[in-house]
Amino acid sequence: MKPLKQTLSAIAAAAALVSAAHAAAPMVKTPAPGYYRIMVGDFEVTPINDGTFDLPVDQILHQKPELTRAALEKNHLKLPLETSDNAFLINTGSKLVLVDTGAGALFGPTVGKFLQNLKAAGYQPEQIDEIYITHLHGDHVGGLSHDGQRNFPNAVVRAGKPDADRWLSQANMDKAPADEKADYQGAMASLNPYVKAGKFKAIEADGQLVPGVSALAEHGHTPGHTTYVVESRGQKLVLIGDLIHVAAVQMDNPQVTVAFDSDEKAAYAARKKVFDDAAKKAYLIGGAHLQFPGLGHLQTQGKGYRWVPVNYTQMR
Repeated sequence: MKPLKQTLSAIAAAAALVSAAHAAAPMVKTPAPGYYRIMVGDFEVTPINDGTFDLPVDQILHQKPELTRAALEKNHLKLPLETSDNAFLINTGSKLVLVDTGAGALFGPTVGKFLQNLKAAGYQPEQIDEIYITHLHGDHVGGLSHDGQRNFPNAVVRAGKPDADRWLSQANMDKAPADEKADYQGAMASLNPYVKAGKFKAIEADGQLVPGVSALAEHGHTPGHTTYVVESRGQKLVLIGDLIHVAAVQMDNPQVTVAFDSDEKAAYAARKKVFDDAAKKAYLIGGAHLQFPGLGHLQTQGKGYRWVPVNYTQMR
């Protein structure tokens, strides 16, 4: 039998090897698939993340850069701001409706994850019946198509007519400034496969699109920017698109607009109208660029709002 001291040394050496082996395991560095789940009445709503992209928000928000930097620091955020790109899937029980599609290949390698996250959430692209686009900027339409092929072969796509008239017009693109042409190209590449297939229909007026889901024009960010209202059994969710970009700044100071707004005055008016109503009536809102899953409530606070994210739920 080995002496006790020798035995203990052997045990210690073995433990050290086990510890070293665990310490040497590679870091994963990626989160779980980007989807969430919540019920709105009888409807199942699944926020799906397309990824994140960096925004130089101190340069694009219309306020003094030092104020933006101070607001980010207060909220433990840094520049450039890593910004969520969210879409929302609504299962009404009879229809599968998608609001926005993420950026696809239009915004670089950190986005374009929508389809894999959709599948991880338990759905296939072929199952989607309707796609409603809040507006035709690339980070909302890029996921519609790839290499001229529709990613959602059975879906009808709808968006506000003023946006379609602007961004899908070759004449408008031809006369646009050079730094804006990419916006037209992205919209056309994403939407034209559906237009050619007879699968695109512009929204010309507010109203119900399928039972429980309605369109409501909130122009300003773009000429045809549209929000979508989801209602079931007295519960309500409003999907607000780009009414807000930087919660750390624009919740406290909703008058701050962004360089992407086509009409700053109208964009602020739309934000204030929707946010005041959401705070008063305590319904949910869902934002494309609010931190994933982008769902929560608003409360009035001073001259602005307090953002209350949804609580984590396992849908019991």
